[in-house]
Amino acid sequence: MGWRGGDSSERIEKLAVEEPLEIRLAGRRFTLTMRTPGHDDELAAGFLFAEGFINDASELGEIRRVRGRKGALEPNAIDIILNVPADGLRARLKRNFVMSSSCGVCGKTSIDSIRRRVTPPADSARVAPATLLALSEKLRAGQRVFAATGGLHGAAIFSLEGTMLAIREDVGRHNAVDKVIGYALTNAMVPLAQHIMMVSGRLSFEIVQKAAAAGVPILAAVSAPSSLAVELADEIGTTIVGFLRDGSFNIYTRPDRISGT
Repeated sequence: MGWRGGDSSERIEKLAVEEPLEIRLAGRRFTLTMRTPGHDDELAAGFLFAEGFINDASELGEIRRVRGRKGALEPNAIDIILNVPADGLRARLKRNFVMSSSCGVCGKTSIDSIRRRVTPPADSARVAPATLLALSEKLRAGQRVFAATGGLHGAAIFSLEGTMLAIREDVGRHNAVDKVIGYALTNAMVPLAQHIMMVSGRLSFEIVQKAAAAGVPILAAVSAPSSLAVELADEIGTTIVGFLRDGSFNIYTRPDRISGT
């Protein structure tokens, strides 16, 4: 039922789908995330890479759907075999657990840990202001499910000339970023040293972390970055662009990558 202009009326609304996805490693439950179904392989691959559980695509082994007792494919479970020695995987699991639990993924401790893990993005990337200004409309045009439901976040990868190379949507902005990074990882595009990433919402600490892991030099958003996101970007060397809409934008870090600034 809708309410507009003082009158109520019944109508059919399209809603964004949200369902759980269980990610298993070699048959053992690893994590559970709420996501919009679709591109689950990319979501899992991007998450494992962006969070430091795998170092590159070569460590990503078989990705397969889980089958139930009657042999039917489970729509909300995925199993991954990693090409990582057991001892190495245990060390990575322990490192990530300690980092996330020690201070709630916040503050100097986490920034130092991430800075040691990721490689600073390439300094050679440059983008023209006019190219940046066109990205917001391109992102919105590519969000087909958002247009129908109004309920999804989007993340996209662009060339430095403004060509959209990939876009993914999800109810979770972090999932959308993981999906598009998973696409890049499985298509031999990582590191994304000569690319721009743009997200439809705000820029959080975690999104900056994920983009940095993929080597993204320029990260843009329709809305604002958080203070910790800017601090992390400044430490790592990522260019942060916020409020990219309506013909203007703000630059928070490394403005030298924006031509003419």
